[in-house]
Amino acid sequence: MTQHIQIQDQHITLHSTGALFWQEQDMLLVSDVHLGKVSHFRKHGAAIPQKAIEKNFELLTEIVVKFKPMTICFLGDLFHSHLNSEWQLFEAWIGEQTSKIILVMGNHDIISPLKYEGIGIETIQEILLPPFLLTHHPEERDGFFNFSGHIHPAVKLKGLGRQRLKLPCFFKRENQMILPAFGEFTGTHILTPTKEDEVYAITKNEVILVANH
Repeated sequence: MTQHIQIQDQHITLHSTGALFWQEQDMLLVSDVHLGKVSHFRKHGAAIPQKAIEKNFELLTEIVVKFKPMTICFLGDLFHSHLNSEWQLFEAWIGEQTSKIILVMGNHDIISPLKYEGIGIETIQEILLPPFLLTHHPEERDGFFNFSGHIHPAVKLKGLGRQRLKLPCFFKRENQMILPAFGEFTGTHILTPTKEDEVYAITKNEVILVANH
């Protein structure tokens, strides 16, 4: 379910949920959960099963139990829309956590920071923890390796015959890694790697370093 790598002499674990654990800082990074999106689309008639809402919270609980992080950092787009019924579920989930929780604000985070701060979540625009820069949108900044989200990266793999498979992935460039979207029904964006890039595709139970294309 995991892949262990080193970046800038730091120990990083990639998890098949799309979360990332930074060992030295005891920090769990999660991007693009998009809570509230399922309820938003169901309200407007989309045929999305109610269980998709529960799945996000089950996966969040799974990774917190596994890593027991001191800090949970959401890299933006934590809540997809304005307040809806999922906020109560989220508030209850937050109440069960013992980790410090930080939200790096994303473009979909339109709920007032005061609302997050009211349930104990610190909101911020970016985090500088040398050698890393944590943001929502991918950035390039001299002297830092950037962890970000926003793109919802995926990769196309060739199977037997004409078979094509699209999988979400951790997409690593020289000074940047883009995390896959954590949430259910978030969609993906195909990225084409160069020879210098590393792509870690995620399946239901594995994180796989795939060949460059």
